[in-house]
Amino acid sequence: MTSRTTEITLERIALIRRLVVAWDPTGQGAPVIHPDAPYGSLDRDGDIANVTGDDEGAAEEHRAVGEALVAFLRHAELKPGRYSYHNPLTKLDLSHVSDVFRDESTGTAPEQIVFEVGPEHIALIRHLAMGWDEARGVPAVDAGAPYGPDAIEESMSRAIGGKRDDLPHLHRSMQPALQIFLRSADIAPGDFEV
Repeated sequence: MTSRTTEITLERIALIRRLVVAWDPTGQGAPVIHPDAPYGSLDRDGDIANVTGDDEGAAEEHRAVGEALVAFLRHAELKPGRYSYHNPLTKLDLSHVSDVFRDESTGTAPEQIVFEVGPEHIALIRHLAMGWDEARGVPAVDAGAPYGPDAIEESMSRAIGGKRDDLPHLHRSMQPALQIFLRSADIAPGDFEV
């Protein structure tokens, strides 16, 4: 069996850091890259060109970022700890996706998120069933089986090394954990197995 590799370049790392993580409410629910504003604005190709310096080939680079993202999740390193970030979802349309921090009664979410990333979050990130959502044209976690083909509780327990009572809460906390991981995890450019 041959393994597949993908190249993670400095430009792809910069684009991964800009990805906006939302929540796909279908199925079990799962993190998804915001389909309308994957890099933070509604001008996907312009956002890519601002990083790569190339006005041509934005669609191909966007797809390559999706492939690099899979390798990034498997190989980048992040220390557990308390992190904060500006919530990019407060200014974006959430009609097709949601935000786990959004108060449904008021429709608002905090602008600044402070979140504790634990070892269990990092273990689950390594097991996210990240792929390409053809319909939306963005990387997304399989909302029906976010951590693999087994039942979600089994997959999560296996990934974190034991059962816990708070698995549903832990699963929903993967939106901020993934956003922090994309912004702060360390990786050097190179070819990586996916």
